[in-house]
Amino acid sequence: MNYTALDPRQLSSAAQRALGAGPGKMMAARGLMPLPPADQLAVLYQLSLDPDVAAPARDTAAGLPEKLVAGTLADPKTDPRVLDYFVLLAIERPSVVQAVVLNPSVKDETVASVAGKGDAAAIDLVAQNEQRLLRHPEIIAAMYLNRHARMSTVDRVVELAVRNGVRVPGLAAWDEVAHALQAGGPRQSGGGDALFDAVMASMTDDSELTAGDANVAVDHEIEIPEDPHRKKPWDQLSLSEKVRIAIVGDAFYRDIAIRSPVKVIAGAAIKGARLTDIEVRRYAGNQSLVGDVITYIAGKKDWTKNYGTRVALCRNPKAPISEVSKFMPFLREKDLQKLVKSRGVRAEVVAQARKLLMQRGSKV
Repeated sequence: MNYTALDPRQLSSAAQRALGAGPGKMMAARGLMPLPPADQLAVLYQLSLDPDVAAPARDTAAGLPEKLVAGTLADPKTDPRVLDYFVLLAIERPSVVQAVVLNPSVKDETVASVAGKGDAAAIDLVAQNEQRLLRHPEIIAAMYLNRHARMSTVDRVVELAVRNGVRVPGLAAWDEVAHALQAGGPRQSGGGDALFDAVMASMTDDSELTAGDANVAVDHEIEIPEDPHRKKPWDQLSLSEKVRIAIVGDAFYRDIAIRSPVKVIAGAAIKGARLTDIEVRRYAGNQSLVGDVITYIAGKKDWTKNYGTRVALCRNPKAPISEVSKFMPFLREKDLQKLVKSRGVRAEVVAQARKLLMQRGSKV
């Protein structure tokens, strides 16, 4: 939400005095000026927009008693901007989250933020308002991408959207998500969450597995260490669970998913929210992946700006020749020469590489 200043005319006289020039403003920012709770929250929000006192105002706002904040934010007369500001400061405080989500004045954008940053209980609370979910499906996307969301809750809201013909923006793999749920049917509430939760709890830091330079051409595929203990639960997941893990999982599970022969799983993985440019470059050259994955990579301009990704696609016979032909004039001489000598490269690609080398006066 875009935080803008409150209209001073809508504030009480006490709040207006606290916001006036002089030492009173710093006192208010530090919570030292006696004000009714509603005024105190409004003043702290307003002062958070003032560069001179923003830091102490935020610290004071974050340290207010949970009971005081929750009781104040439950009032329907509270400005939506104040609701948004305080709920994100207190996203780990259940009573504050509940007060804001259930407040009839809260904006859908605020609820989407709660769905994206809250814990499982907060997400379950958000999921209760089906009318809001259908009106603002971005909430469903935020919920889906939040690793804290229960799979049973996610499946239920996805099924709601599918049943009502609502397409969810903000989720690139929505087609795969919807197809997986329809193919496997909606899950029963509870029951299977324990296995899914265990997989989510095993997620690790991706940094070592996704390190490198996306603009460097490489001759090897990404190598993810084998881990039978983590692989075993993957095999037991439902289709919709595998699709979600493909989207929000770590590099280990992304690697399993993208190599899947099941198109809906591989397709979800390549559209995943956490996929890095380094992984894209490496997967672009993997000839064992389903063709749809390679085609998707080749069609993403943001990815094919990377030189290494272009080279990898030119080497991959599954890449669309129409896209490869566009990349080749930009390849360096040494990479064109490798294409000419490489096995498994399309004849059309070899021919174009020879032609480009001859045009540049290079030795073929």
